[in-house]
Amino acid sequence: MDQTTIQPPALDHFKGDEFSPYRFFTADQWAEFRADTPMTLTEDEVRRLRSLNDPVNLDEVRRIYLSLSRLLSAHVESSQLLFEQRKRFLNLSNVAKTPFIIGIAGSVAVGKSTTARVLAELLKRWPSSPKVDLVTTDGFLLPNEVLRRENLMDRKGFPESYDVGAVLRFLSEIKAGQHSVKAPCYSHLTYDVLPGKFTTIDRPDILIFEGINVLQVRDLPEDGKIVPFVSDFFDFSIYIDAEEVDIHRWYVDRFMNLRQTAFRNPDSFFHRYAAIKEDAARAIAESLWENINLKNLRQNILPTRPRADLILRKAPNHLIEQVALRKL
Repeated sequence: MDQTTIQPPALDHFKGDEFSPYRFFTADQWAEFRADTPMTLTEDEVRRLRSLNDPVNLDEVRRIYLSLSRLLSAHVESSQLLFEQRKRFLNLSNVAKTPFIIGIAGSVAVGKSTTARVLAELLKRWPSSPKVDLVTTDGFLLPNEVLRRENLMDRKGFPESYDVGAVLRFLSEIKAGQHSVKAPCYSHLTYDVLPGKFTTIDRPDILIFEGINVLQVRDLPEDGKIVPFVSDFFDFSIYIDAEEVDIHRWYVDRFMNLRQTAFRNPDSFFHRYAAIKEDAARAIAESLWENINLKNLRQNILPTRPRADLILRKAPNHLIEQVALRKL
């Protein structure tokens, strides 16, 4: 059997197994953990934060994200306490605490960007008013010119299409507490890295790092030398999950909607798809899914799901139906 066709078991495969590393909750059960966490977003704000075709609303924020915000608050506080204890243990002075980094992974079209933006806004509005920054891995993709030269345009989004060294340097500098660390910028309009354009990240309290492959691992060296993974820099990781058939539908629907909106811009990389007939456009979307995004999901993204601290499982309506939290 072709190994690429083998899929990991469903999220609830080990649900009744005492050896599962996760505790499972329905969305309603999870909502109860909100306790007294206040709602600090408005419906209009949520509407602006969500991505195209994502139905997240204020009710979904109440059900899922307020409890998640409360959980993360506990993790951040514990991390800060541990930092102070370790500083005393090592007799260190003049050492500033490092940012708490949250990694968010999952397939294309599954709603990572919405989750990251909503979460970032909620975290900013904690009573302590922490400084929260959000960075996506898109800017760390190799430029299209390089991808074409290396014959990797059809592998865009696969692990080999990223400048992994740049990602590791960025996260290393963030964790070291350095000032004014630069993250490269990406344009979804031109579908390319913007040369010479950077976002400056200056010692945030919390950094959200979002991308499809952020939980990816690499082959370990036979000599036992240290090989850092991107996830080694995370203090907490989240995987956005859904059935393959649903992600497929969301991807195609989004492509067709973009054809009526962003693709109509003459500067868009995908502008050529705006004028073709609907059936032809749908066939292109299906081909992109089948030959690129589905392969990446099965080979590289889905296998990283068990490495997450928390898994948000979406129903066919794109709303979260189940939460899996790793046991301590």
